[in-house]
Amino acid sequence: MSLSKQPANPLLRKLVASPYLDLIGAVLVLGVCVVRDFHETIFFQNEIQFGVPFSELLSYIGRGAYPLGILSTIGAIFSLLATRLVGRQRNLGNIFGVVTTINSGWNDFLFGNGSAAITYPVTFFLHTFAVARWAQGERIRKRDRRYYYIVGVGLLLGFALVFLGAKIFGGRLDLGFLSVVSLTFGLSLGANFANALKYEETWLSWIVYNIVQLIKNLMLANLANVVKYIFYLFNAGITLGDWKLNGDR
Repeated sequence: MSLSKQPANPLLRKLVASPYLDLIGAVLVLGVCVVRDFHETIFFQNEIQFGVPFSELLSYIGRGAYPLGILSTIGAIFSLLATRLVGRQRNLGNIFGVVTTINSGWNDFLFGNGSAAITYPVTFFLHTFAVARWAQGERIRKRDRRYYYIVGVGLLLGFALVFLGAKIFGGRLDLGFLSVVSLTFGLSLGANFANALKYEETWLSWIVYNIVQLIKNLMLANLANVVKYIFYLFNAGITLGDWKLNGDR
């Protein structure tokens, strides 16, 4: 009788695989969206309308309103679940990533991020690439020179695509907004490409990304998002440790 290989650090493996952490994360993201009243946001008559009472949403939707806030909330929850599944090395997480990218890209565009018309198709391609690579049996690999190239090119491409998209498609054009979007998008590009090749340091990239988001939301005094990104930071940290110490499932 063959025995399965025991992980070097069982606690990290249990945390990464814990359904209770999935539930905590999902409730946390839902709570953030409710606190920020995302569910009361619609796109109606070619403009965003905030603060629409929940009791009136069905009436607006019946008149052709797009439930921007509700779909954003659902997308955020599934994005979290996709991240958790990828951490468990399940390709279903990458598949979820493909679906949530379509939803998030459209919603971001409606929220005024004109560059989403360029940036999200790139993210869609990277998630699709990850699905194909993992389906072929991609295994966790150590950091090498190519990983640094991926991170560097991701940052450069992030700034180039965001500013180009804003110039072509419009939306918010203030420098501060575009710079923050460029930095976070560039970091996510490198992390998503590294994930497709299953680098251990994929999660180091996500740690840096979440730190940037945490600092930004601390500066904005957005406590709801601060709590959310603390959870994401914790999740990236334990997953990095699991991939490094325990390796492939």
